[in-house]
Amino acid sequence: MKYWIAIAALFCAIAPTAMAQSAEPLTAQVDKLFAQWDKPESPGCALGVIRDGKLIYKRGYGSANLDYNIPLSSDSVFYIASTSKQFTAASILLLARGGKLSIEDDVRKYIPELPKYERTITVNHLVHHTSGLRDYLELMGLAGRSLEDQFGNDDAIEVITRQKALNYTPGDEYLYSNSNYVLMAEIVKRVSGKSLREFADENIFKPLGMTNTHFNDDRAIVVRNRVVSYAPAGPGRFRQFIKNINAVGDGNLLTTVEDLARWDQNFYDNRVGSAGFSEAMLAKMKLNNGEEPFYGFGLRNEEHRGLKAVAHGGWFYGFRTEMVRFPAQRFSVICLCNVGSANPRDLAQKVADLYLADQLKPVEVKPNASPNTPPAASAVTLTAAQLAECAGHYYSDELDVTYQLLLEDARLYLKSGKGSRVILTARGKDEFRAFTRDIKLTRDAQGRIAGFMLNGGRVKNLVFTKKAN
Repeated sequence: MKYWIAIAALFCAIAPTAMAQSAEPLTAQVDKLFAQWDKPESPGCALGVIRDGKLIYKRGYGSANLDYNIPLSSDSVFYIASTSKQFTAASILLLARGGKLSIEDDVRKYIPELPKYERTITVNHLVHHTSGLRDYLELMGLAGRSLEDQFGNDDAIEVITRQKALNYTPGDEYLYSNSNYVLMAEIVKRVSGKSLREFADENIFKPLGMTNTHFNDDRAIVVRNRVVSYAPAGPGRFRQFIKNINAVGDGNLLTTVEDLARWDQNFYDNRVGSAGFSEAMLAKMKLNNGEEPFYGFGLRNEEHRGLKAVAHGGWFYGFRTEMVRFPAQRFSVICLCNVGSANPRDLAQKVADLYLADQLKPVEVKPNASPNTPPAASAVTLTAAQLAECAGHYYSDELDVTYQLLLEDARLYLKSGKGSRVILTARGKDEFRAFTRDIKLTRDAQGRIAGFMLNGGRVKNLVFTKKAN
């Protein structure tokens, strides 16, 4: 009798858990995270969950192409944007381990057209985003170029090599800049004699069986199962993006969930790169002050709820991508989306939370703001004469573009080329702000306005000179 009572007690103890799991399997909980896109009339995401080298769950949610109602799947070919950077860095590392270059080499050894700045920029600076080089995509935007314009690596390098100054002294800071990885692609080409596409295909993708992966340096070629990206354009409506770029290195890798799972396995067995390759990919670089930022070779070293993780994400056009790996747990999540409103980093982490729930620390609730955060600079009122003095045309030879400071209705506007004008808010006599851009006027020895310095985002210290009337 006691035996049956014990069995009954054990059943009662485990039954609620078992019933809860059977009522809603783990995969059903995952599917709920993507429910808003899980319909044929919407773009969405492709998901891959990897444990111990096996793709234990893969699914597509939504459409790869709304024109033809083609569903997303783990074989859909996505543009993965900056998640591509790890493959550019891996190519550099393969060349370094093969004795073809040193990461401590001066970049000008390979790209002599780059200006000779006061301090040397090394290949290592490029890898770890500590070079101080301004971001070429932001520079192109400031020059009036659209991200949907056609451009390739030659265009990007032309913009980068026009820059007479840096954001900061190499090695002083970490500041993410796409310019670094475009130059790395060019170094691969000049050192190996092969384009980044050819080199990565021969040394990474083919050896790992990544047959649906390549750096897309020719936008006109046919790519089977290629995904189109979209942005929301109202309830139930979407705007399609047209991909026109050929530039590679900072992005422009086309790949699938299935192929990225093969790359993920290389982290453990190092079929490509040989022993120690994965550890080298995670190597960080010390700044001049001894601090060590989190960035490795195209990968972020980070922590999620107490677990060490390796990750990188990307966004461009309507593509949003994230790949996160938990090495100690041999667990990874790949989330590739083709709708600009998706947040794959958040989605990937929530998927990981479901699978690794018993190993995670509680969610940390962060305060809204630090008590030491300095207050935002308040606007000031300038006289009509002070505003009138600012008006005029200003030229940047680093961008080859003219901006105008325009005074109308007692307000000062910034107008860039053919772009629309924006209101400048005065923060001081010679300081103004427009969205995320700061403008500081410069004056000559006589106190007359000589130009201005533009700062903001990944571009700093950009000089504009005032034209004579």
